[in-house]
Amino acid sequence: MSRPTRRPGFTLIELLVVIAIIAVLIGLLLPAVQKVREASARSQCLNNLHQMAIACHSYNDSIGSLPPGVTRSNPVNPRLFEYWGWQARILPWVEQKPLYDAADTWMRQGNAYLTGVPPYYWWPWGDFWDNFKTARPNPALGAYVKFYTCPSEARNLVVQDIDGMKIAFTNYLAVSGVKGSISPAIPVNQKGVIYLQSKVRMTDMNDGASQTLMIGERPPSSDLYYGWWFAGAGWDGSGTGDVVLGSNDLEYAAAIGCSAAPRVGFGEGRVENPCDQSHFWSFHISGGNFAMGDGSVRFISYSTGGNPAIFRALSTRNGNDIVNDF
Repeated sequence: MSRPTRRPGFTLIELLVVIAIIAVLIGLLLPAVQKVREASARSQCLNNLHQMAIACHSYNDSIGSLPPGVTRSNPVNPRLFEYWGWQARILPWVEQKPLYDAADTWMRQGNAYLTGVPPYYWWPWGDFWDNFKTARPNPALGAYVKFYTCPSEARNLVVQDIDGMKIAFTNYLAVSGVKGSISPAIPVNQKGVIYLQSKVRMTDMNDGASQTLMIGERPPSSDLYYGWWFAGAGWDGSGTGDVVLGSNDLEYAAAIGCSAAPRVGFGEGRVENPCDQSHFWSFHISGGNFAMGDGSVRFISYSTGGNPAIFRALSTRNGNDIVNDF
């Protein structure tokens, strides 16, 4: 009776060859997987922008104008919505009416403190105590809203402890025009669609709603002091840096210490560079997503939209600008 033949195992050389083949296959597949993930994230990001754009239109249908970038108050005519940003105002139309009602009720119950001390006439974030720290925050302040964050954002933007307050952030800022300064002297032909105290109607977009940027991408700052979606005062009270941004916000760049080499408009950026917070950019490859005034959404490349003249023309609603291709 013959003995069964034993199957020999892998030799060391054969094993190394197999490992090398597997490594090559992984190297070939990994970029493809990354591209699929990026395509999915970019598509979801476009959907987020579309939802916000439609919500802005619904707000316009109900109120008579698009939401203001930021609402401000004064001691003579105090309002409960002090510093509320445009994303707070459209909550009922992004399936967040319970959150809006909770935030509104909290304010109307007198939890926001009327200080009478400029510039903090009305403190919308919480009880005014212990060097501006809050004991009873507005329920919307640290609330995560899915539509307000880009899926390509790797950081935790749900809540962070900033000056003792829990804050939720956004990757999307309204396009305020050439700049979002608090100054009322900005010419009409330099204004965008959503900015400080704005009440822009759909019919006010004389350059064409499909040719006017309404919302774009810009991740929160590296220190997380800019990018608060609920009550984003911005660097000067106009919301600039938090909820709105212009195409040439040099004052904002200077305020964050980037006046020597200001970065404004639209171009590539990195979270690690604080100066990149003063311009529109995204985590997507070669460009960013935008919502137009007519509610449509599109991806704009840095090579085209990064042209200062083109981006400035797109950022204003009444500049008599002609943009044929972007």
